[in-house]
Amino acid sequence: MRSRTRIKICGMTDMEEVRHAVAAGVDALGFIFAQASPRYIDPERARAIISSLPPFVDAVGVFLNDEAERVAEIVQYCNLTVIQLHGDESPDYCRGFQTRVVKAFQVHDNLTAQDLLAYEEVVCGFLLDTYDKNQAGGTGKAFDWALIHKLQPGKPLILAGGLGPANVARAIAEVSPFAVDVNSAVEREPGRKDPELISRLVEAVAAAS
Repeated sequence: MRSRTRIKICGMTDMEEVRHAVAAGVDALGFIFAQASPRYIDPERARAIISSLPPFVDAVGVFLNDEAERVAEIVQYCNLTVIQLHGDESPDYCRGFQTRVVKAFQVHDNLTAQDLLAYEEVVCGFLLDTYDKNQAGGTGKAFDWALIHKLQPGKPLILAGGLGPANVARAIAEVSPFAVDVNSAVEREPGRKDPELISRLVEAVAAAS
């Protein structure tokens, strides 16, 4: 029997949308602290939202090539439960946090299993996303899932990249990820989620799992 696929919605900025996502059954919520992102949230606002979360819903902080000291400060201030790193952070950088770390990789032909293997001892999971030379995430585009096989991730796989209500069931059937990470496909505009699309996403994942 296949285990239930977990769901993370990333790029949250609004309290009511967070409450709807939690009520719909989402497992984790992502808060983007990379200031160049259109879905950036300042720590003060994130802290207020995260303080309202019920038990067993993870608050994930998304960072990009940031100073470790700033990351640690935001983790403590906002009470984040997971750190998600989307830049060129090294294994030694990841090792420096007490909080669980997910390392994101953009999937392309030159990415190898050895690239992931270097991080296996210092992260709790790998997030695989669509490659875009101009964006570190949130592209709204899916990648060729067949490329995942050669990467042989040795930690739980979180699948990202263009996932939404229309294609998440096929993604689960083909990849069997531990979790899916969804962003732009459930938005009205960057950072503002559509409650109806979130509900449809959760229903599609539940049916596929």
